[in-house]
Amino acid sequence: MKFEYTKHNHAVGDNFHHMQWCTKYRYEMFTKFKYKNLADACIRKACKRYNIQIIALSVMPDHVHIISNLPSNLSVDKALQLVKGYSSYLFFRAHPKARLRYPQGHLWSRGKFRSSIGYVSVPDSISYVLNQEETKLASFTGNLGL
Repeated sequence: MKFEYTKHNHAVGDNFHHMQWCTKYRYEMFTKFKYKNLADACIRKACKRYNIQIIALSVMPDHVHIISNLPSNLSVDKALQLVKGYSSYLFFRAHPKARLRYPQGHLWSRGKFRSSIGYVSVPDSISYVLNQEETKLASFTGNLGL
């Protein structure tokens, strides 16, 4: 899969994140194929609603992994809040009997894991930042023919 930076009106870049969260009490709610597919569809619909691009999504019996590209105006914590909240709402609407297990209506646990990821490795990024001044100077003198 080939990625290219996203171009916006006044910015260029991406906001890739790996996010993971669990069901409340780690109940294995998605062991049945139909509930796993329902959870998958609810998460995809929530992401589409908030303009979150899904790169990869995996629904396990008691947790979810997602690699996504977030909009530039959306923090990872806010994205998780929106996706977890709306997907839970959709799941309970489509599967009302799940309320017997979760009478308070909380499908997902409060905990979460998130990590940013990107095209460039961390050592390359550090080297680029630390050598930025030397790179600019070399480019400037090269343009002057020195």
